Amino acid sequence: MAAIFSEWARVIARPIAPGVRIGVASLVLPLAASFLFPLWTIRMEAPQYPQGLRMDIYAYRLHGGHDGRDIAEINNLNHYIGMKKIERSTIPELGWIPFAFGFLALLALRAAVLGTLRDLVDLCVLIGYVTLFFFGRFVLMLYNYGHNLAPEAAIEVEPFMPAVIGTKQIANFTTHSLPNLGTLCLVVFAAGVILASLRSARREWRRTDA
Repeated sequence: MAAIFSEWARVIARPIAPGVRIGVASLVLPLAASFLFPLWTIRMEAPQYPQGLRMDIYAYRLHGGHDGRDIAEINNLNHYIGMKKIERSTIPELGWIPFAFGFLALLALRAAVLGTLRDLVDLCVLIGYVTLFFFGRFVLMLYNYGHNLAPEAAIEVEPFMPAVIGTKQIANFTTHSLPNLGTLCLVVFAAGVILASLRSARREWRRTDA
């Protein structure tokens, strides 16, 4: 067992191939593009809103459909059931995400210029951590919105869990919650780094066996 760990330590200390370096550096582009598109979209449909209400969640801001008016309308509806107001200032994650993505971009560039296989493995671990952390915070945020309802609200409803992924019926509203193009860009970045790591590991193990 000690020999296996020793060999693995030698393998991950080796520099990554030039082609892999170029590929990893190019993956910063989809990561940067994730700022241009919504990460998540929540859409609400009801008979009184035939065109629906939409809220797009970007890495750093919220944007409502119909020139931003939909968020105000969603907040008006939520007020009747005692749900707290949805606004940028109450979602601290939107202030952290840009720094987290920027940090991942710097690590990717470092791995491309100076890195070894160890740097790619570390980058994969950090991508997994950042992804799980912010998704967990997103789920917790939705839980808090649906469960921390003001008792003096005009309409009394049972605490509920809003839709995280997929469709959910809440009263006469059908709510759709789905990832958007920003998340797809992140998936491309993460998948690319993972594939680069696996390719490099396979190449180095073959060199060791030879």
